[in-house]
Amino acid sequence: MRPQRLSEFIGQQHVLGEGKLLRRMIDAGRLGSIILSGPPGTGKTTLAHLLAIETGSELRTLSAVSSGVKDVREVLAWATDTIASGGSRPLLFIDEIHRFSKSQQDALLPDVEAGVVALIGATTSNPYFAVNGALLSRSQLFQLEALKPEDIRQLLMRAVGDHDRGLGEQQIKVQDDAIDYLASASEGDARRALSALEVAVLSCQPDSAGVTREIAIETLGSRMGGYDGSGDDHYDLASALIKSMRGSDVDASLYWLARMLEGGEDIRFLCRRLVILASEDIGNADPQALGIAVSAMQACEFIGLPECQLTLSQTVAYLALAPKSNAATAAIGKARQDVRENEIVPVPKHLRDSHYEGAAKLGHGEGYQYSHNSEDGVAAQEYLGVDRTYYQPVDRGFESELRQRIDKIKKRLNGS
Repeated sequence: MRPQRLSEFIGQQHVLGEGKLLRRMIDAGRLGSIILSGPPGTGKTTLAHLLAIETGSELRTLSAVSSGVKDVREVLAWATDTIASGGSRPLLFIDEIHRFSKSQQDALLPDVEAGVVALIGATTSNPYFAVNGALLSRSQLFQLEALKPEDIRQLLMRAVGDHDRGLGEQQIKVQDDAIDYLASASEGDARRALSALEVAVLSCQPDSAGVTREIAIETLGSRMGGYDGSGDDHYDLASALIKSMRGSDVDASLYWLARMLEGGEDIRFLCRRLVILASEDIGNADPQALGIAVSAMQACEFIGLPECQLTLSQTVAYLALAPKSNAATAAIGKARQDVRENEIVPVPKHLRDSHYEGAAKLGHGEGYQYSHNSEDGVAAQEYLGVDRTYYQPVDRGFESELRQRIDKIKKRLNGS
């Protein structure tokens, strides 16, 4: 079902639409080196073959999984000979280029820069992390997006009706709700949807009811939430979870949690992030949040999956709905910046350690007032020696009470 012409390619109009850069490069027949990044099943490999067809270029393909520097050099030597014999510049497609090591990617640089080949690199990872900066700077980057359900539906309908390259000759009816399910549940992955459709069709008898929604569900299999626990998805979904809790959207928070759980995320990683958020984004606006997050971490360690998902759900909901404050986070940041950038403040003598013999001779501890001997538990004395304000609680949750306490304490310390 791979398209034979660019006009048959479905989706990605943000890079292939009329007037877009990649489309202009194709129409002009002058294709430079490019990097195609995007989720699985979005057409990167198909597009590479179409680029060769549309520009009339010879295409050589390597897989970074099974190829090494020797394979790269052989292709580059062939490309050099092709140009030397009067041929046009060939295209070199490297699938999963992010799997190449730095030295393997470096081997491409001289010939890419010299124009011996036009590189087409495909990656499902963030190219700014996975592709050498030098190689990336010599290439145009195009980000392909997960296909929309309507795009995948169009692909599936074409496959069902195509008697030459598709499944039409099987004469198996595919019900509309089965198509709709595959289109929506394949998570933008056309390859996954088409593979599931093929298996479903081939598993049905001609005299049966055909491919029903139930068969489509069974064939597509369990969903992993579009999740790669070791790749970009790990960080993107963790970021979405944290930002949703910070933004107090409890339903979004629970959705991102579910995505990570379905993808097999490490429970310890999730728990650490919840503990950090409790201090970073809630702080003293709800002091119980930290205790709840720590208790959740201990509970998850004790009971494990699947039951600990209940603990995580409870904790995420609580943290999402708790009043928010980053006052403690900002305070330690300002204090440490002060320590790094400004003159170091000496410890006032009356606050210095005075428990050892000879401390009194140095004046250490002299004049210190024990706070518990004060009627209100606050001893009016210098504790820093310079005027600084780091902790500024917000007027939300428990911190609104702390603001009142600070005002009262500062008046006492200032002797007013």
